[in-house]
Amino acid sequence: MKPLELIGETLTPNGIDMKLTRRSNEYIILANGKSLMSSRMHGSEEALATLACRRVRTMEQPCVLVGGLGMGFTLRATLDSLPSDAMVVVAELVPAVVEWNRGPLGPLAGHPLKDKRVRVDVGDVSVTLSSSPGRFDVVLLDVDNGPAAFTDSDNARLYDNRGLAAVRAALKMGGVLAVWSARDDRKFEQRLRYGGFTVEVERVRGRLKKGGPVHTIFLCHKPPSK
Repeated sequence: MKPLELIGETLTPNGIDMKLTRRSNEYIILANGKSLMSSRMHGSEEALATLACRRVRTMEQPCVLVGGLGMGFTLRATLDSLPSDAMVVVAELVPAVVEWNRGPLGPLAGHPLKDKRVRVDVGDVSVTLSSSPGRFDVVLLDVDNGPAAFTDSDNARLYDNRGLAAVRAALKMGGVLAVWSARDDRKFEQRLRYGGFTVEVERVRGRLKKGGPVHTIFLCHKPPSK
């Protein structure tokens, strides 16, 4: 097996050592030496966007928040699901991840950051949420490995009761929250329902029809006002 080639390295605001590496044609992002994501497995990230955006395809000027840029695959699938007058806000905590997507990672998903519908917020997605009451038709969260934090326990606050209340407040009536998770999480599902969402649970393969591990997508709806 070929060794990993180091392409870029940074410390996150929370002190996590993050590296962009490459082996042949595969790009891998490591967090404290552990694989966080790979360019070979992104089907479930794309499904996160396509499932969540089904209801807004024909809407005028929909506004979508993508929490977590990753390698750009979720953003690309979001853009492909939306009309030309949409706005997509991408909240990414780590500045280097944005730069990697403007550089070596850009071609993987067809340079989604160059799309005129995209605006990048470099910072914590919770700040974007708390400053945007009733703004979004769809909120996509693919931060860390989902509700069970993988790289940083601080990320778990996004998925606790207070974090979910902030998401609900940022959604328009009838809006959709979609959460990517590496595994099933019944407690989180219950927390979503307690927070006022109706919830569907979808299970998809990491490589969709090509297999891979099973990932979970929580598809949540904020009920319209009566």
